[in-house]
Amino acid sequence: MIIGFVRLELLIYDAQSLKDKRSVLKSIQTRLKQRFNLSVAETDHHDVWQRAELTMVTVSNERSVCERELQRALALIDGEPKAERTVTDYEWL
Repeated sequence: MIIGFVRLELLIYDAQSLKDKRSVLKSIQTRLKQRFNLSVAETDHHDVWQRAELTMVTVSNERSVCERELQRALALIDGEPKAERTVTDYEWL
C-alpha cells in the first residue's frame, strides 16, 4: 500500500477577509473531493486572509496511481484563477 500526500501553499490575492478566503478554499476543496479519489484539508494559515496551506492525501496499491491522481488535482488547482499555488511538497509512505 502506498500513501501519497502533497502539502501546498496558495496565495489568494483578491481575498479582503477570511470570508473571501474561505469561499475560494471551499470551492476548490469541494471540486477536488468530487472529482478525485483523495482527501483534502486546510492545514495551516487559518487566520491569514491571502494565504492558505492545503494537504491532499491519496492511497493506492501503486505509486504511479497515486502520482497520477495528485497531478490531476494539482492541475485543477493551477487552473483556478482566484488562487496561485506556490510551495509544493510531496511525501510518500
